Amino acid sequence: MAMAGAGSAAWAAGDSLGQTVKQATNWTAILMFGAFVIFTLFITKWAAAKTKSASDFYTAGGGITGFQNGMAIAGDYMSAASFLGISAAVYLNGYDGLIYSIGFLVGWPVLTFLMAERLRNLGRFTFADVAAYRFAQQPIRIFAASGTLVVVAFYLIAQMVGAGQLIKLLFGLEYWMAVIIVGTLMMIYVLFGGMTATTWVQIIKAIMLLGGASFMSFMVLLKFNFSPEALFAKAVEVHAKKDAIMAPGGFIKDPISAISFGMALMFGTAGLPHILMRFFTVPSAKEARKSVLWATTWIAYFYLLTFIIGFGAIVLVSTNPQFTESPGKLFGGDNMAAVHLASAVGGNVFLGFISAVAFATILAVVAGLTLSGASAVSHDLYSVVIRKGTATSLEELKVSRITTVALGIIAVILGIVFERQNIAFMVSLAFAVAASATFPVLFMSVLWPNCTTRGATVGGFLGLLTAVVLTVLSKSVWVDVFHNASAIFPYTSPALFSMTAGFVGIWLFSITDNSARAQLDREGYEAMKVRSETGIGASGASGH
Repeated sequence: MAMAGAGSAAWAAGDSLGQTVKQATNWTAILMFGAFVIFTLFITKWAAAKTKSASDFYTAGGGITGFQNGMAIAGDYMSAASFLGISAAVYLNGYDGLIYSIGFLVGWPVLTFLMAERLRNLGRFTFADVAAYRFAQQPIRIFAASGTLVVVAFYLIAQMVGAGQLIKLLFGLEYWMAVIIVGTLMMIYVLFGGMTATTWVQIIKAIMLLGGASFMSFMVLLKFNFSPEALFAKAVEVHAKKDAIMAPGGFIKDPISAISFGMALMFGTAGLPHILMRFFTVPSAKEARKSVLWATTWIAYFYLLTFIIGFGAIVLVSTNPQFTESPGKLFGGDNMAAVHLASAVGGNVFLGFISAVAFATILAVVAGLTLSGASAVSHDLYSVVIRKGTATSLEELKVSRITTVALGIIAVILGIVFERQNIAFMVSLAFAVAASATFPVLFMSVLWPNCTTRGATVGGFLGLLTAVVLTVLSKSVWVDVFHNASAIFPYTSPALFSMTAGFVGIWLFSITDNSARAQLDREGYEAMKVRSETGIGASGASGH
């Protein structure tokens, strides 16, 4: 389920997804889903005709406008867990559920003001192009590809499990069949249409999701004469926690966990490879800035709606025996709060629409993730590290398509293996890894003159390993998965510690580096700064 903007929202109700039951087949949902799939396959056919080179495959040939790209970024970011997970968090915890919305949202100004323009001016296909601009190519790209693949793997598993459980609940299919359907469709989108198809699937999905969420919120507020105050008063009256749902502090107990969790959500956004990759699809730095502005606008609007949807579910779903197995226990688990609310406000037809949107959401996010994983292998590892820059565009494209199939098969297998697993830790790990590895290397390489190849590589791997190890030692994995009595690492998220390790590692190993390579790295900063801020020569190759 989890997902790029993502899924850590599933945290609130990570356990319940694994317990969904197969329901009667919802034919309305299947027809709407079928219509969406057929429509997007036509788009893929159209995009395939335009996808001739590696540049077309990875970045749609740089021909996407700022508005279109902003909508596609929003589509990439507003995943099923943002929709189902944040509304479930609000449904369970009230006001506290907003920590996700705010955490995910405040990462965007970092991207807008610090990164978007520089990324577009320095990079070609992947964020590693930016990090490797003035550094030795091989070590930095090996690190970048490692970080990307770890983030993508955890996201993919979580998305596949979420898709399987959602379809099992709504369409009456077996779990493994649902996972295979998602995997197959995702491979078709990416294999044939590349970034062009993925972008348009994201845009269509974003419009459908924003439309559906707007309608749900409108219908909820209509029942209370458009008075949020009346809605909140009724929610306090019917919720088991009463007044506690309007006060913060019940969800994350200690200050260190709160800060660490917030850091993962905020800085993880600026390090997600499939989001960073979208900045290379626009023709100029101005369009890159514009795309972040539009993305932030749509995402902010959407997160406000999830708050209304969550409180609407408290009032209209939790008290309705049609949606509850027993008092306070929803059919399909708490993550289905928004889906049940769709049925409550719009009947079976709207339920079918929202189900199809949720499924389309997972498909689109999985396609974006697969594309960033494929580009890390073909562009960073194969083209630069293995072939040392001698690979042709067609060879790179071929490797990318082989990687796409491999990632698709791995995602399907892992999705089936992890069916009963709590998927929340994978999502939180993806954000923590992005904040601890990708973001520090990107930030320091672009903005710190003394950063060196050794510093960036060692510091980046330090952040990556610390994030993974601490998450394994936390309650999410050590207790919930390995069934040990108590966690070795006591906090909710490792980001505060692992991100610090990443930054300190980059600083320490850079200032102590007196090699000849380090001298070249430092001398290259001025040229990089001019290019990143002016865009002069930005259409050429990345790296010297």
